[in-house]
Amino acid sequence: MTDEVFDRGLEIRRRMFGASATDAQLRDADDFTHDLQELVTRYCFGEVWGRKQLSLGLRSMLTVAMLVALGRDNELRVHVRGALANGVSREDLREIFLHAAVYCGIPAAVGAFRTAREVFAEADRGDAIADPTRA
Repeated sequence: MTDEVFDRGLEIRRRMFGASATDAQLRDADDFTHDLQELVTRYCFGEVWGRKQLSLGLRSMLTVAMLVALGRDNELRVHVRGALANGVSREDLREIFLHAAVYCGIPAAVGAFRTAREVFAEADRGDAIADPTRA
């Protein structure tokens, strides 16, 4: 029996964050984190990100903007990489962060720019996505 929603979520996670990083998170989930990985894959990515009304690129831009507003730099790092995989350009990200400076504050935007620059450097070197849950 297949689980279409979970499979769709898994496909989206792999596309955005890479198969090896996604598969490692699922494989390495223990009794404490297993339910979270299921929730993220099935509900976050399978149900919500898998909806057809918005493109993955637009969803990435919205997510990045919300993470800036919330000051969630660890998750922002992951979602900047995901945004790039979904076709969001570095210029688009710059404009999102400048826009966020007005509505979220300069410190939030400064943190976002700093985080994105680190991600861009990692991507330029071909580094794998850093997993903030393993810090």
